[in-house]
This record gives sequence, structure tokens and C-alpha cells, in this order.
Amino acid sequence: MSQSFNQHFKLGILGGGQLGRMLIQSGIDFNIDFTVLDPDPSAPCSTLAQFKSGKLTDFDTVMQFGSHCDIITIEIENVNTQALKQLVKQGKKVFPQPEVIELIQDKRVQKTFYKEHNIPTADFVLTENAQDVLKHKTFLPAVNKLGKEGYDGRGVQIIRTEQELSKAFDAPGLLEKLIDFEKEISVIVARNEKGEIKTFPVVEMVFHPTHNLVEYLFAPAQLSSDVIKQANNIAEDIIRKLDMVGLLAVEMFVTKDSKVLVNEVAPRPHNSGHQTIEANITSQYEQHLRAILNWPLGDTSLVIPSAMVNLLGEPEYSGPAVYKGFEEVIRERGVHVHLYGKKLTKPFRKMGHVTIVDEDVENLKKKAIFVKETLKVIAA
Repeated sequence: MSQSFNQHFKLGILGGGQLGRMLIQSGIDFNIDFTVLDPDPSAPCSTLAQFKSGKLTDFDTVMQFGSHCDIITIEIENVNTQALKQLVKQGKKVFPQPEVIELIQDKRVQKTFYKEHNIPTADFVLTENAQDVLKHKTFLPAVNKLGKEGYDGRGVQIIRTEQELSKAFDAPGLLEKLIDFEKEISVIVARNEKGEIKTFPVVEMVFHPTHNLVEYLFAPAQLSSDVIKQANNIAEDIIRKLDMVGLLAVEMFVTKDSKVLVNEVAPRPHNSGHQTIEANITSQYEQHLRAILNWPLGDTSLVIPSAMVNLLGEPEYSGPAVYKGFEEVIRERGVHVHLYGKKLTKPFRKMGHVTIVDEDVENLKKKAIFVKETLKVIAA
């Protein structure tokens, strides 16, 4: 029997940043009615949908916002999950589910989940404070992570020697064995309420050496079929064991002996999936909508090889954003610039991204380097 699409519902997004902006852009194709909550009155989503300014972690604010929605989703994990649980009790659909968001909000709980469910990940120890970290000298070199509120590279630091133990976080966190990895990769996987699961092709990420932000990525990743199979199986295993509905980005390490280990996950569209807008049959944003609306999941096949370059604010500039080298970059064939609607730049702020598509992988790499060296976000 054929199913009808009833478009008479309101979809609420907690968070009004660039991920929400691109989700709305995708949803416009389906005439979806969006409303957005964000603490910043001039957030990237503020001009694209019904918009409310308010704190995402405040119980009453989230309750009030959610009461006017039929379905609620997130574009950032730092939200009030108690309010979301209450909204579920009131009959609202919340995807990803509040329990999943809660688990992922705390890296300590997240890592323990992997261990308990036989999901391959680096060895780790839980720590309560800086003093506690000092007891684990023999565990070095390690990565010290804050349990909560680390985001976009913040709340993560490498401790290689005993001398560096003095910089340990003085809050609940964990020490994770420093992995001597070959590559960092990501798989985006989606699951709807019916239990249908689909993965996007594996991508390879290159990080900024000091700011722990993705500088650029390449899709598809240049990997053996065995490593690709491991990565896809792990991503599917996690979303199934979480019983999660929505889109999950799974960041992983490929070790020198070709083993795949989970680093972290994000229960939402992700930086490692921006290129899917141009390079795949279905974008990660459309797939997120399909998953949370319980529609059939879209075809994730690659249409063309791609690279993605993040546009970060240049280190020495703060103020009204100016895009130096813009015309030189958009003159290039296969280059697609996405600006996030942020009026002000500051050092290393995510201001946009550029997708490059090309059948020739070597050309792709050359163009990615050209874009990275040419397009600079400075201030007026």
C-alpha cells in the first residue's frame, strides 16, 4: 500500500549553527516547516526559519520550545536531555533519543559503552581530577580528555611525558592510550525507526596540527577493502547497539597494522559529511531528515570523488568577515563554496567550507591545496 507524506508538522532543531543551516537548506526541498532554538540571536539559522533565542541547556527553555514542535532534533549535543525526556513522555518525537544524546555527552560513559559492547577502541582509564591523572604515569603517552563539554578540539590534550602531567584537566575525564595511527577516518551511518541502516563511503580526514579541527578530507578514503569493511561494520554495530534513530558520525583510527579503532561519535550531521551535498546521491542532511522522519533511507553512493576544505578564521584577524581569494577559488572547475552566515570572524572560527569534486584524485588533491592556500578569512 502506498504511503502519503503529510507535511503538516513542525520540526524543531536545538542549535542554530551551520549544521542546522544546512539541514534547513535540505529540508526546503520537502517544504518542511522548521523552528530553531539557539542562544545567539544572530546564529546562522536565524534568518532561515522561525527562530527563538534561548539557552539549550535550560530545562524550562527547552520544554517551552519543544511544546510547539511535533519532532525535535539536534545539531549540537550540549542540550538539556531531562527536558527532552519529559517531551517524549508528552508524546513528542525526539531523535536522536535523549538517552543516546546523554550517553554521548560524556566521553567517560561513551568509552565505557564501547568496552562493554565489544566495540574496538583504544585502552583507557577513567580519572576524577588532575591529582588522579598523576597516578597513571605508566599509562603515558596518552590523550587526556574532559568527560563533558569538550567540543571542536577543546577539552582534548596529549600528555606524552611525566613533565607534561602538570597540564592535566582538573575535572572528571579519562586518559586514553595515544594511538600510533596510519590514518584518521570517518563513517557516517543512518538508521530510521524501522531499523533500516545505511552507511556513507568512508572518508579520510586531515587535522590541523595544533587546533584539532579537520582541515580537509578526501572521499573516498584510499584504504584496503578489509579496512573499509571493518569501518562500515563498526559504524553499523554502534548505531544498532545504541538503538539510535538519526545520523551518527563515527570517527576512527586506522592503526599501522590495519586495525580500526573508534575514537569518538557524534549523533548528528558532521563536519566529515559536508562534501556529500555535492559528491553523493543523497547528502548527510537529507539522510538525517529521512532517518528521523522514518522515511526510506537514501542512496549514499558516491557520484564523484571529492575533497572538503574547512574555512577557518585566520589567526590574526577578528571582526567583520572578508573572504580574500574568493573569486580565484570559484573560478576553478568543480569548486563549491559554502559560507555559514557568520558576520564576524575570529581566529580558527568555522566560517564555511569548500567542496571540490573531480574524477581525477591527484587533481582533487592539488585543487584542495590551492583552495586552502588561496581562500583566507580575514577581517575588514
